[in-house]
Amino acid sequence: MPVVTESDVRGALAKVNDPEIRKPITELGMVKSVEIGADSGVHVVIYLTTSACPMRTAIQERVTKAVADVPGVGAITVELDVMNDEQRTELRRKLRGDSAEPVIPFAQPGSLTRVYAVASGKGGVGKSSVTVNLAAALAAKGLSVGVLDADIYGHSVPRMLGTDQRPTQVERMIMPPIAHDVKVISISMFTQGNTPVVWRGPMLHRALQQFLADVFWGDLDVLLLDLPPGTGDVAISLAQLIPNAEILVVTTPQLAAAEVAERAGSIALQTRQRIAGVIENMSWLDLPDGTRMELYGAGGGQTVAENLTRAIGANVPLLGQIPIEQGLREAGDEGTPIVLRAPESASGKALLEIADKLAVRRRGLAGMSLSIDTTRHL
Repeated sequence: MPVVTESDVRGALAKVNDPEIRKPITELGMVKSVEIGADSGVHVVIYLTTSACPMRTAIQERVTKAVADVPGVGAITVELDVMNDEQRTELRRKLRGDSAEPVIPFAQPGSLTRVYAVASGKGGVGKSSVTVNLAAALAAKGLSVGVLDADIYGHSVPRMLGTDQRPTQVERMIMPPIAHDVKVISISMFTQGNTPVVWRGPMLHRALQQFLADVFWGDLDVLLLDLPPGTGDVAISLAQLIPNAEILVVTTPQLAAAEVAERAGSIALQTRQRIAGVIENMSWLDLPDGTRMELYGAGGGQTVAENLTRAIGANVPLLGQIPIEQGLREAGDEGTPIVLRAPESASGKALLEIADKLAVRRRGLAGMSLSIDTTRHL
């Protein structure tokens, strides 16, 4: 039988990632001790960040499985301890640095995260449904994805992602729950039941700022923000906090909805943000006989894209059209996005095609207003 060493066990533990932070527990200082018994039994003590850590069972199972893979190991026991204040401070420094005040990582010049603000002119066009499905589709492609439910009054993202977990707080950091490999934060995670949020502008701004700066998002490839409908306080705050965020405009084919969506997109003229494109939802209903019923008319999405292109002076594409399907609604209510539950469905395919376009996009200057005055002064 091979001789089991502490080095072997620690090497195995280096392959165990913390479920929330997604970094090896050995790097995070979470391995308190490793003891090898005379019969090659292994006793491991792991530090949890807090006593109420919701991932304690997952961590214990992952550690046990990793140690069991070491050749020659006998009986395994995994004990859980809790970090003290000094250890939590050191963990926060490892993850966030020594900055006295939390900073918004996505607003920093070197940030490589693509930030998409999903906006609509009015409510009821399926903006949140589009957001969670795009997030799940991008995560399924292997990207690191986060969703910020910035619709403070009409929050619905946690339900659509099927999570009722609460965030974990480590010092001044908030660890967001993960659902379908998507990190998610919402004001609903800090309220009791279905309690309404009754806030004015300054509090909305502060909440958005905290969600962006205090939440430990890690190294995200994509961050999606589900904005409230319209062009109010949150949209303005976002432009101030993350000027490089790009706007995804969601509309229905209906002319009235398209006109309002166009106003939501036109805010980019004032905030000088880029519009990544337009998404038309509820485009048609496929009937059993193979025909299509256009319940809300046709052409609204294309009209919005063309009008925004003219207004901004840069191409604003129609990224896709999503048909009406009962399964799309059911998937949202059940908490499993349709791109995962039924990817071969008509709406699932449409959403996956839109996600494909966003997944390959890279940040550049095309379509961005550079605030340059081209008037020649003599």
